[in-house]
Amino acid sequence: MNETLNPMPDGNLDETQKLRIAVVGGGPGGYAAAFLAADLGMQVTLIDPEANPGGVCLYRGCIPSKALLHVAKLIHESQQAKNWGVDFPSPKIDLARLRSWKEGVVKKLTGGLGQLSKQRHVEYIQGRAAFENSTTLRVTKSDSSEAVLSFERIILATGSRPAIIPALKLASPRVMDSTGALNLDDIPGSLLVVGGGYIGLELGSVYAALGTRVTVVEMLPGLLPGADRDLVLPLHKRLEKMFESILLNTTVASLKEEGAGIRARFEGAAVQDKDRDKLFDRVLVSVGRRPNSEISGLETTQVQVNARGFIEVNKQLQTADPSIYAIGDVVGEPMLAHKASHEGRVAVEAIAGHKVAFEPNAIPAVVFTDPEVAWCGLTETQAEKERREIKVAKFPWGASGRAVTLDRPEGVTKLIIDPATERVLGVGITGAGAGELIAEGVLAIEMAALASDVAMTIHPHPTLSETVMESAEVFFGTSTHVFRPKRG
Repeated sequence: MNETLNPMPDGNLDETQKLRIAVVGGGPGGYAAAFLAADLGMQVTLIDPEANPGGVCLYRGCIPSKALLHVAKLIHESQQAKNWGVDFPSPKIDLARLRSWKEGVVKKLTGGLGQLSKQRHVEYIQGRAAFENSTTLRVTKSDSSEAVLSFERIILATGSRPAIIPALKLASPRVMDSTGALNLDDIPGSLLVVGGGYIGLELGSVYAALGTRVTVVEMLPGLLPGADRDLVLPLHKRLEKMFESILLNTTVASLKEEGAGIRARFEGAAVQDKDRDKLFDRVLVSVGRRPNSEISGLETTQVQVNARGFIEVNKQLQTADPSIYAIGDVVGEPMLAHKASHEGRVAVEAIAGHKVAFEPNAIPAVVFTDPEVAWCGLTETQAEKERREIKVAKFPWGASGRAVTLDRPEGVTKLIIDPATERVLGVGITGAGAGELIAEGVLAIEMAALASDVAMTIHPHPTLSETVMESAEVFFGTSTHVFRPKRG
C-alpha cells in the first residue's frame, strides 16, 4: 500500500486547533486517540455504543477477566498454603457478590474514562456511526435519534469480536463465547473449552478455581500456538493438575444439546473410541477473534479491506482514503489493547502533521494464567522458521531466591541474543508476575541493549526481576546462581 502521508499542511498549531476529528469506537485505541487529539487542541467527537468509553477491553475483555483471574489466583494460593503450614478451609463462593465486584471494577474504570472525556471537552456520543462519504458520518444515537456530522479526519477503532466456527454454532445458552463466560451466570459442574489459546486458558483457569471440571481441546500439538514451547511447558504442567483433561491434536466435530447439557463429539488420532462423545454442562468456544470491519457505508469511501477482513493502513495508520485512519484490532494482529493505544497516538500525531510511524521493535504479549507467560520481540520459534542464527540464554527460576520464597520455582526467563552483535532481540518469561516483568525486555529491545547492558544493570535482591539480569549473565557463563559455562 502507498506509504505517503497526507497530514495537515505544515503541522501548524492553529490549523490543528481548527481540525474536527471523529473517532469511531471507544476502546483502548479509540479513547487514547481521542484524548491525545483533544490534548493537541483538536475538536474531538468520540462515538461508541456504550454509555462510557472502554470498549470490549474494559466491558467484556481484559479488565473483567483479570479481576476474575485475581480471584482464581487467591483461591489457588490459599490451597497451596498447606505446603507452608497454613491451612485454610475450603472457600465458599458467593457468586452474586463476586459478579457484583467484577462489574463494580468495570463501572469504576469506564466511569473514570467518562469523566476524563468531559474534562478534555471531548464530545461523547453514545451510538453507532455509518459513512455517508469519506468525511461525513450518520450517527444513530442510543435514543434512536440521528445526526449527520462532518469531519476533516476520521479514525476507525471498531475493534473485533469472537470468531465463530459454523459447525459449532448452536443456539443454546449453554454454549458461550468469551463474553458469555465472563457473565458468570453459574458455576457449571463441567466445562468444555474449545481452543487452547490465551482466552480459553485464562477463562478455563477461572472456572477451574471456582470448582468446575474443565476440559480443554486444542487442534494443534500444543497449547498457546505461536509461543515458544519451553515457555508453555511450565504452564502446561500446572494446568494438567488444575484441569480434568487437556486434549491436543483434537477437534470438536459437533455439539448437540442433550437434556441438561451439551454433548460434544471429538475427532483426532489420539482420541480413544470410549472418549469420542462426552456430555458437558457448558461449552466455551474460544477460537480467536475477527475484525469489525463491516462498517455501514464504508463502500462510499476509498478504504480497502483485505481478504482476512482487516482494514489496510500504512505506517501512519492512514487508509487508502486520505481522510480516514484506522487502528487496533480492525487493522491486524496482534490484537492487543496496548498495541491499539499506541497506534491511536501515532494516528493522531500523523494527523497533526508530526513525523511519526508505527514501527515498534517489540510488542509484548501476556497470557494471564498462573503461571503467567509473556514474551516480546523475536521468539525462538520465529527465529527457527526464518533460519536466523541466535543464541538463547535461560535462567531457571529454581535458582531464584525470590521464586523459591514464593514457592513458585517452575518459571524460566530467557533471552534471544544476536551472536554477532550480542544485541537482545527477544525476551520470554514464564512465572508468577511475568506480565509485570516483560516491560523491561521491551525497553531493552527498543533501546537496542546488548546482553552486557542487561547484565551490568543492578537489579534489587531478592526479586524476580533479577532473573532477567542473570539470564544475561548465563549468556556470558558468569551467572552467580547457576553454573553454566559459556559454550562456543
